Amino acid sequence: MVHPQRFERFSKFSTLVTAVAHLIHVAHSFTRPVQGECQGWHICRPTEEELARAKVCIIRSVQNHCYAEELKCIAKGSPLPSSSSLWKLHPLQDPDQLLRVGGCTAQAGLNMNETHPIIIPGQHHLATLLVCHYHEAVKHQGRHLTEGAIRAAGFWLVGAKRCIGSLLYRCVTCRKLRGKTEHQQMADLPAERLQVAPPFTYVGVDVFGPWEVVSRRTRGGHANSKRWAVMFSCMSSRAVHIEVIEAMSTSSFINALIRFFAIRGPAKQIRSDCGTNFVGASRELEMDKTSPTFQKVEKYLSTQSCTWVFNPPHASHMGGAWEHMIGIACRILDCMLLEENKSCLTHEVLTTFMSEVTAVMNARPLIPVSSDPESPLILTPAMLLTLKTGSTPPPPPGHFDEADLFKEEWKQVQSLVTSGKERSLVSKKGTSFS
Repeated sequence: MVHPQRFERFSKFSTLVTAVAHLIHVAHSFTRPVQGECQGWHICRPTEEELARAKVCIIRSVQNHCYAEELKCIAKGSPLPSSSSLWKLHPLQDPDQLLRVGGCTAQAGLNMNETHPIIIPGQHHLATLLVCHYHEAVKHQGRHLTEGAIRAAGFWLVGAKRCIGSLLYRCVTCRKLRGKTEHQQMADLPAERLQVAPPFTYVGVDVFGPWEVVSRRTRGGHANSKRWAVMFSCMSSRAVHIEVIEAMSTSSFINALIRFFAIRGPAKQIRSDCGTNFVGASRELEMDKTSPTFQKVEKYLSTQSCTWVFNPPHASHMGGAWEHMIGIACRILDCMLLEENKSCLTHEVLTTFMSEVTAVMNARPLIPVSSDPESPLILTPAMLLTLKTGSTPPPPPGHFDEADLFKEEWKQVQSLVTSGKERSLVSKKGTSFS
């Protein structure tokens, strides 16, 4: 019999069983002739019978070492002392001299591993190996599934919950899967976010999309093309301006810049990130600093007394000021397009939608809405842009519902915008968009 202290050299239950099976195989080879390929060092694969015999040998050795007093009491037929950890289990011995959990279900016609599981001491190294083995078998799915797999295999761990919980607490894989997410400490805001300046003096820019629109009608159906959108976000007033572009090219982006400067006035600084989201777009836009075509954009910006600043690479968190605005714009646009057939979306409709999205975003409250009746006014980016109070501009006269989806195109747009605003207000009730 192998002393159970040697089992502590193994880190896996399957490796321990295989090693003991090889040992039993070699020991039996001295008493019987060797057959087949099993010669010399007996480097052969253990059979199922040898593996089962090895499991019995391992468990019997551990039980004899940990429950010597209990085995003596069972052999004499005397009851176990109340101080024993097996006192409530009413243990019995099977034909292999293994201790099993007793009970009154022996005549149930079930497997012996179900009615009388094998007792394993929870403080022994064998219990740790068993827990690790079946915890990996259930793919690290927690204490409940691990304990169920051990019980289904026919083992009863004494103090199973404590043993399993202790091992799962030290499991590196479980720590990786269910570890607490660390929160990055917020750095100081850039100076552009804190300076008092006119709207759109310091701007963050990014490209998002695309969307498929109907470019023309042919005999075979509709010819679709893609459209993107460029968002300009003011760093101080938190207002936004969205322009639709027809292609991911330098000329389209310059045209969007020209339209933006013509409406909002020239900016002093434009900032964008160098993350995967914008670097990929900037390469397709041919706006990379290493590209010769970037000189076209830089030349136009120099005529407007504007500078372009790129955030450091792999620092996408530095562009959160405009990434958050893009997320809000996409959610509002999704509400508007929820009931729209994508095959009927045209460039004009998409441009109108983007204008409505801009109006909704610029009407969001910048500070928490006060419950004080003396201050009913809500500060919004639109107030800083237009110096007018109120929310979004009033819609055209008339009521627009789902029936207008099948009428003129401008009525379709107003119907979808109305339903989109209602969905957006319901989904964002009580949330600040700043």
